[in-house]
Amino acid sequence: MLWFYEAFFPVLWIAFFIYWMIKAISAKITLRLEPAASRILRGVIFLIAIVLFSTTRIPLRWLYLQPWPAGLWPFWLGAAVMVAGVLFAVWARQHLGRNWSSSVTIKERHELITTGPYAVVRHPIYTGILAGLLGTAIALSQVRGFIAVALIFLMYWVKLRIEEQWMRSQFGETYATYVHQTAALVPYLF
Repeated sequence: MLWFYEAFFPVLWIAFFIYWMIKAISAKITLRLEPAASRILRGVIFLIAIVLFSTTRIPLRWLYLQPWPAGLWPFWLGAAVMVAGVLFAVWARQHLGRNWSSSVTIKERHELITTGPYAVVRHPIYTGILAGLLGTAIALSQVRGFIAVALIFLMYWVKLRIEEQWMRSQFGETYATYVHQTAALVPYLF
C-alpha cells in the first residue's frame, strides 16, 4: 500500500500534464505572443517547483521541516484538495476551448469567456493548478512544498497581470466590467 501513497500525486500530475498537451493541439492560431524571455522564466520557475516537490537531495535542512507530522490525514486532505483543484482547472480548460494557450497570447477570433468557471474567477486554470499544488504540499508535509506553491503563485500573479493588460486592450470596457465583477483567483476575495 505504500506504493500507492508514493505514486498518487506524481501519477495524477503526469496524467494532468498529458491531458493538457493533448488539448493544446486544437488551440486557435496565435496572433500575438508574449516575449520568449517571460516564457523561459516561467519554465525555470516550474522546474524549480518540480525539484522542490520531487527531491530530498537539496542540502538545506530547513526545506524538510514539517509544519505537522506526515501521515494519513495530511495525505487524504491533500489528495482531496489536489483532485478538486485539478478538476476545476480541467473544467476551465474545457470551457475555454480553442482560446487556450500556455503563454500570454491573443488568438485569432479571440473570445472573452465569462461563463462557467470564468464566472467564478477570472483565472480558474491558475486557481485550480494552485489548489492542486497546495494539496500536494499539504500531503508532502514539508516546508519545501509550500515554497514551491509560493513560487508558482508569484509566477502566475505576474502572468495574470500581463494577460489582463492584453485583455483590456483587446476587449476594452467589457473586460473592465468583468474585472470589476469577478475576483482574479479566489471567489469573492481576491
